[in-house]
Amino acid sequence: MGIKCRDSLSIGVEAIDSQNKELLVRFDRLLNECEEGQGAEELKKLLAFMEEYVHTHFRDKEALQRLHRFPGYMEHCAQHAYYIAQIKKLRNDTSKDGFSVHHIIAANNLLLKWLLYHIFKVDKELGEHINYSPPN
Repeated sequence: MGIKCRDSLSIGVEAIDSQNKELLVRFDRLLNECEEGQGAEELKKLLAFMEEYVHTHFRDKEALQRLHRFPGYMEHCAQHAYYIAQIKKLRNDTSKDGFSVHHIIAANNLLLKWLLYHIFKVDKELGEHINYSPPN
């Protein structure tokens, strides 16, 4: 199974692209460990990484959006807040209930939606804007 980093995921902004690549490496590891029956342990590691990652990654992207006066800034921030809340909920659920197949599926769905919509669509628009708009 697994997911690999592809050029189609690049938004053309090195700082953001390198952070997205790290997320893909971690997500790929989760998918591979699920195939080996070790998904719960890898999900623990991924959630710990995600708590730090989302704050750093989103902070960096939002700073670039402000610098380049990205017109979708408010909507983009709202999506970031949604992902942070979902990761926090998943982390709280696993702390309370323990790690289960349900949590692994929820994490996979969240990350796939993030990849398919947020990176492929929303971040691509941001990358195009940044690459064609000088900073202010």
